[in-house]
Amino acid sequence: MHIGVPKETKNHEYRVGLTPAGVSELVQAGHQVLVETSAGAAIGMSDADYTSAGARIAANVGQVFAEADLLIKVKEPQPDECRLLRPGQTLFTYLHLAPDPMQTRLLLDSGAIAIAYETVTAPDRTLPLLAPMSEVAGRLSVQAGAHCLEQAQGGAGVLLGGVPGVAPAKVLVIGGGVVGDNAAAMALGMGADVTLLDCSLPRLRQLDAEYGGRVKCIYSTRDAIEEYALQSELIIGAVLKPGATAPKLIGKDLVTRMKPGSVLVDVAIDQGGCFETSRPSTHQDPTYVVDGVVHYCVANMPGAVPRTSTLALNNATMPYIRALTDRGVRPALMDDQGLRNGLNVYQGRVTCEAVAQDLHYDYFPAVDALAA
Repeated sequence: MHIGVPKETKNHEYRVGLTPAGVSELVQAGHQVLVETSAGAAIGMSDADYTSAGARIAANVGQVFAEADLLIKVKEPQPDECRLLRPGQTLFTYLHLAPDPMQTRLLLDSGAIAIAYETVTAPDRTLPLLAPMSEVAGRLSVQAGAHCLEQAQGGAGVLLGGVPGVAPAKVLVIGGGVVGDNAAAMALGMGADVTLLDCSLPRLRQLDAEYGGRVKCIYSTRDAIEEYALQSELIIGAVLKPGATAPKLIGKDLVTRMKPGSVLVDVAIDQGGCFETSRPSTHQDPTYVVDGVVHYCVANMPGAVPRTSTLALNNATMPYIRALTDRGVRPALMDDQGLRNGLNVYQGRVTCEAVAQDLHYDYFPAVDALAA
């Protein structure tokens, strides 16, 4: 199979879809890999590294899209990239379609096959390709939030862990999944006073046992969110509805009553954000202020640590890439329900129910679309 790896073009996005080690594995399996020049250069993966692994180097993105049967990316294709896709070509990357009607329309018009990392499932219904970036984003959310709390960044001038004689900052984590768990661990490690909200009692019991009672694990209700949001200096939004638009858990009216200089970090911004005042920001211009509250809503947060993120992502994606390349795209999707759950668009049809519902498209079950 001909595999293409374009250079990412989103603002300050330096991750790359395949490492040289991944290329080597695919080449040894008999596949051809074409990598756009400088695709991994910013994180120490040179064109020479890729050629040593057996890849060919493309002079531009157009060549990659023209020759590849399977495109491996990290972030969603930008509009110019969507227009380079052709019918029957397969794209494997993060898509986050529910809050992005333009990308969805362009993918449908292309006739391509689009498989989203974020909706691929494991047998236990976890999200194996979202998990590594959720781990990174959860840990980064506390690091970024602590920085935003500094006075020079518009924050309240509070040290997250305090010092002897001065209380630590109060951190509220909304959502007890992979992001929330990692955020709580980081905040606790930095000495903060941490509260975590979730609407699953079994998950709360699990987290309470994990942290030995050092994190306050509270059942999430509107009243609980309001109570703890008004007390907190840093709030991390870590909720997820796979494939769907994130629910809005903190409204504008609550933001107006929060502590001046407090910080909101919205890790759900890729799925539309879980705060009503959230809007996507970039690593170049990461924050903005609403009613005295600093908002950090960077849509590709793990891109801040692209080398770690690239290695972690490739560890997770390689078994699925091998399945698609070794067996063929359609057989691999037919044989593996978890991989098939990642199929969001198939030759002009929306095959992810959550995306179809949120964007008002007809829904075609993936298995039916593949059979047709």
